[in-house]
Amino acid sequence: MSKTVFSFGKVLWDILPNAVVLGGAPLNFAYRIHSLGNTGYMISRLGRDELGIKAHQTILGLGLADTFVQWDDHHPTGTVNVSFDANKNPDYVINPGVAYDHIELVPSLADAIVDADCLCFGTLAQRSFKARETLMQLVSQLPHTLLFLDINLRKACYSPDTIAYSLEKADILKLNRDEAVQLASLLGLAWSGLPAFCKEIVNSYHLDYCLVTLAELGAYVQAWDDRPVYVPGYQVNLVDSLGSGDAFSAGFIHSVLHGKPVQEACEFGNLLGAIIATQQGATVPISEPDRAQFLATHAVRCTVPSLEAFIP
Repeated sequence: MSKTVFSFGKVLWDILPNAVVLGGAPLNFAYRIHSLGNTGYMISRLGRDELGIKAHQTILGLGLADTFVQWDDHHPTGTVNVSFDANKNPDYVINPGVAYDHIELVPSLADAIVDADCLCFGTLAQRSFKARETLMQLVSQLPHTLLFLDINLRKACYSPDTIAYSLEKADILKLNRDEAVQLASLLGLAWSGLPAFCKEIVNSYHLDYCLVTLAELGAYVQAWDDRPVYVPGYQVNLVDSLGSGDAFSAGFIHSVLHGKPVQEACEFGNLLGAIIATQQGATVPISEPDRAQFLATHAVRCTVPSLEAFIP
């Protein structure tokens, strides 16, 4: 059965060294969850400018509805300058004062979201008062909806208040290892390794799951009621990592919403993230034959030795 999933936050243009690509983690997630047979809705706002018009056309071209994509006559469409280090890991400069900072709670959105199976949100979407207020009003209407926090700790785009609120409301937390270390420091937690961190976060904030992506080394998941699960990564020829984490998130959430066990959910998310890393762009279609071909040709797995005890 198809699930209804809303994704709240930024739609922006990634200005890469050699290309300009529409992206933003919430949009990447919405596209991927929609492509898996669910109904994915993007909640965002575009400037009524050339980039906004082009973004709107691209969103429709991805097969997503524009039902909850708003227009702004006073603020430009979002942009981010992306650069890569020697290992092809991206760094971001996210430009402020843009349309998605002003997402409004309109009646049609308030009415529709009560039927959501899942809402995805992050801290960056809360950097402005207006968008944060809208998000908080939406969350207050969803006592039984799965709340997925992709915390996304970007420079100058979060605060102690937004982190605290987000963790208190979330059912599932997803972050990468660098963000896990950073979050531990922000919360005043002594870092004694990934397993201890995830267990403490799950217990302290009553989470269902804490997910930590480890790039080519896979992913680690701590559930509130179960033994941790570590899924090794795949050895691939990396093209770029943009969208890999969002594909993992979509695969995991899709699996959980359809009642799959945590190991299967983690494996599926990990597979989608690895495939995306071999291609340029975060919204490349991935068919079932694509997944089968990847598994048939990428047998070598990459592990973190200290986590191998948690491989099922």
